[in-house]
Amino acid sequence: MDAELSTLAAQEDLPPDLVWRLLQHPTARRSVALRRRDLTGQMIEEIIKLGSARSLAANTSVPADVRARLAEHPEPSVRCGVAASVADEPPGLLARLVNDPDPSVRSFLAMNDCLSPELLARLASDPEPSVRSSVIQHWRDAPDWVRRALLTDADANVRRDSVSAYSPPADLLPGLLADPATRAAAVPYAAPVLELATDPDSAVREATAAHPDLPTDLRDLLAEDPDISVRDAIAARPDTPLALRERIVTSVETDSPLAEWILSFRRNPHTCPTPAPAPPILTRVQAEALLATAAL
Repeated sequence: MDAELSTLAAQEDLPPDLVWRLLQHPTARRSVALRRRDLTGQMIEEIIKLGSARSLAANTSVPADVRARLAEHPEPSVRCGVAASVADEPPGLLARLVNDPDPSVRSFLAMNDCLSPELLARLASDPEPSVRSSVIQHWRDAPDWVRRALLTDADANVRRDSVSAYSPPADLLPGLLADPATRAAAVPYAAPVLELATDPDSAVREATAAHPDLPTDLRDLLAEDPDISVRDAIAARPDTPLALRERIVTSVETDSPLAEWILSFRRNPHTCPTPAPAPPILTRVQAEALLATAAL
């Protein structure tokens, strides 16, 4: 019933009186708040009064003045919804959100496509590591000086995320390879050598096993690695001989279907399932019958 009501709540051209009835159902109300593009001012006020401001904040069709108002909401989760997609209306709104006291809001703000490079740079030097990591995920064309700052960040997770996102400059690579936090992530940018193939950290050996320039002697060495993920990485290589691949695949079989699927993901092509068909458009009579069943 919840799913059917949520689907109805997003149906285009739904008569306003039926939308109003849907507002009395919490799940359907969240769908109305998030997905409808025809909300009236009265509906918006009712949604806020009934406690679904968080969903409303993420609806980019809501008038700019309402979203600016929600940017001042006392609940951080509501401000997060606004921060991720709001335009700079009124001017200065995004700059205010950069200074939001809650780091989760600033992390969501880093996702916003409307942010200027200047504001992104401020977030890249945010005192909260999670905010800096969010910048890394969403600012892939950051300038060199920002990348260098993040690649040498004081926080290990930020450094690791940076190496995964940015190609490190040659002068920083030795330090990144020496850093336990970034060593595995830096392997693709280095020459595959015996030291990496025999590293105590299995993540480093796995990254080495996937290196496109891995020589055959190290490939054969890693094919006998005690770690199942390292061997699986060798099996996934296009240059691994068929007989060796089949032997490795036999050695990485598990009793867990989930683990087997994860391990086979690199070895086998996977396609997304066929999308579910669009839900049927309900007539007014059908919609009213559904609402009546839900006592709305």
